[in-house]
Amino acid sequence: MKFFNSLKLGFVGIAIISMGFAANSQSINDYRRTHQNLLAKQNNIKDKIKVEEAQKYARDLYGDKETAGNADIYSEGWNSGRVNSYQDANIPSTKTIDVSRYAMPVKHKVVNSHFGYRKQFGRMHKGTDLKANIGDTIYAAFTGKVRLTKFERNGYGFYVIVRHDNGLETVYGHLSKFLVRENQYVKAGTPIALSGNTGRSTGPHLHFETRFMGVAINPEKIFDFVNGSVHRDHYTFNRNSSDNADNNNRQSASRSRRR
Repeated sequence: MKFFNSLKLGFVGIAIISMGFAANSQSINDYRRTHQNLLAKQNNIKDKIKVEEAQKYARDLYGDKETAGNADIYSEGWNSGRVNSYQDANIPSTKTIDVSRYAMPVKHKVVNSHFGYRKQFGRMHKGTDLKANIGDTIYAAFTGKVRLTKFERNGYGFYVIVRHDNGLETVYGHLSKFLVRENQYVKAGTPIALSGNTGRSTGPHLHFETRFMGVAINPEKIFDFVNGSVHRDHYTFNRNSSDNADNNNRQSASRSRRR
């Protein structure tokens, strides 16, 4: 009897141990499934990060304004058809502008006409005229977005305006052909047009302007056209400086009154 009782207890123990193994096995399987689910979720997160990183890299490479954090630059006066789209803007007295990433707007290094007041015409020449033959390639001076491609018979002729990440706008006048469209994002050095002799022009050349919030700045204060470079990596805009057309106009008017 004792033998059978012992045997019975043995079977019960084996059953309990078996149940323990089964429970443990079930626990292991549950753990594995949970672990696999976690790994699967981690893989999805990792893949998502990779995709986001790749998208960011592409935006950085091809120049997405959102990536550059300059979305506000491309809002104020964006739909204006005027050369100066900042008519009612509050323009700061000074502003430091990064011009280190640049391209020369045309390959020739000859300045035909300088920025400044033209007494014979009684008006400001708000840009620099650069030597260019009809059909020469014109390049974006900085990275940015094309705001305007337009024709003006008695002025710029065919012209392009690009607003840049650094806050400047550049104007390219007397063109013969556009190579870009409005709202197109371009990198510094991208071909944007072909030079010409359209509008109020006495011969083939590129009329090139640099503007900050609509105020025309002397391009030769930023660019060293002869050497194909910029004078320094940063240009400091000063609203009261003779570097810009607004102040130059005021000084010219003051001189006229004194005469």
